[in-house]
Amino acid sequence: MQNICKTVTLRKRPIKNNTQYSFYLDFYPGYRDESTMKVMRHESLGIYIYARPRNKMEQDYNQRMTEKAEALRCRRFESIVNERYDFFDKEKDSGDFLEYFERLADRKDNESNRYHQILGHFRKFTNGRCTFGEINVDLCNRFMEYLLDDAVSEKSAKPLHHNTASQYWSGFRAVLHTAYK
Repeated sequence: MQNICKTVTLRKRPIKNNTQYSFYLDFYPGYRDESTMKVMRHESLGIYIYARPRNKMEQDYNQRMTEKAEALRCRRFESIVNERYDFFDKEKDSGDFLEYFERLADRKDNESNRYHQILGHFRKFTNGRCTFGEINVDLCNRFMEYLLDDAVSEKSAKPLHHNTASQYWSGFRAVLHTAYK
């Protein structure tokens, strides 16, 4: 466990000739984005407020948007604390595993389409729906049995060879390992 004190601060910067402010989050000391693996220090929220509100309606708007930006800051800080102390983040549990698998397959498949073939078999096995929360040892074992016994090659419409099933199983385990990280 790292003893790094992370803070998430809500800040605003002027935009449009100082007529509006844009909210952003400032991370200290920064965090690594899982998809790009770059260290992120700032994140724009896409929330804008008036710099000099002229009437009650604009003041109310500023107050509502500031409260929403603060709520986003709190959620982001909560997810950082959950990761730091290995607490379970329930929002990640409901994420679409097949969507993640597809993004990873697009990144990894540059010379062959092996990961896309594995994804196709896993999508067929799960009937096109699978969240991170549904992934467990039992599901993985049933997928391994599916590859060995029931999976059919797309090209020849014959059962997969044991070596092919083994390669697909290794690729699936690599995806699980990356998702766990």
